[in-house]
Amino acid sequence: MNYHQRPQVLVLSGLDPSGGAGIQADIQAITALGAHPLPVISCLTVQDTRNVYNAVAIDPALIRQQLDCLAADTPFQAIKTGALGNAAVVDTLLDFLADKPDIPLIVDPVIKAAGGGDLADQALIERMRETLFARADLITPNGIELAMLGNDDDLATAASNLLNAGCRAVLATGGHGTGSHIENTLFRAGEAPQCWHIPRVGGEYHGTGCTLAAAIAAGRAAGLSQPEAIEQAQRFVSHAISRAMAVGQGQPVPDRKSPPAS
Repeated sequence: MNYHQRPQVLVLSGLDPSGGAGIQADIQAITALGAHPLPVISCLTVQDTRNVYNAVAIDPALIRQQLDCLAADTPFQAIKTGALGNAAVVDTLLDFLADKPDIPLIVDPVIKAAGGGDLADQALIERMRETLFARADLITPNGIELAMLGNDDDLATAASNLLNAGCRAVLATGGHGTGSHIENTLFRAGEAPQCWHIPRVGGEYHGTGCTLAAAIAAGRAAGLSQPEAIEQAQRFVSHAISRAMAVGQGQPVPDRKSPPAS
């Protein structure tokens, strides 16, 4: 019997009990865009639609066992990371990927929740900046994260600092900004920035950053170029926001059930 096959995305991300962000958002976005997720939980959180109150990393040895088990059985065409828990998880992932240099890695460098709760300590931030970013095909920080990671409040300068430190590409996302349009800007070494302007729907939504990065990973797994995957992901996020759900007392949650009509 010939079974149907889909592109597959390995995901390392945190568990959000509200179902709005983290690995649930990744699973939904990747599935909706026609790929199959291979989810490995990197940390557990105490979280609702308003904020993150605590986070605990999963034992890196257990994560490595899961990664090795999957790799021995299942091919995957892209990797996406979200909240990683601690620096030791970064080391575990990089060691696992050492013999897989050609698989695109999409890194959502999750540092803080929208409500201000911490999802990364300084050791994890430094390890991502010093080691993980150089391996990534693309990182997708929001404006607050980019300013912290690139050590400058000017986002173009911050992105340039990261590129000079070895990062291959930075997608500066504008969902946390203001104005009538969201501006997402792709910075790549030696190339002019590439900008997208998307109409802003009022307010902020729980899990949009996770959704965008996961959707990009699904596109890359399907063989899309980096800009093509970004464009597809942006359309998907806009569609999901237009159908947002009221889950709790905080931010609405994008409805990632299906992609927009082509």
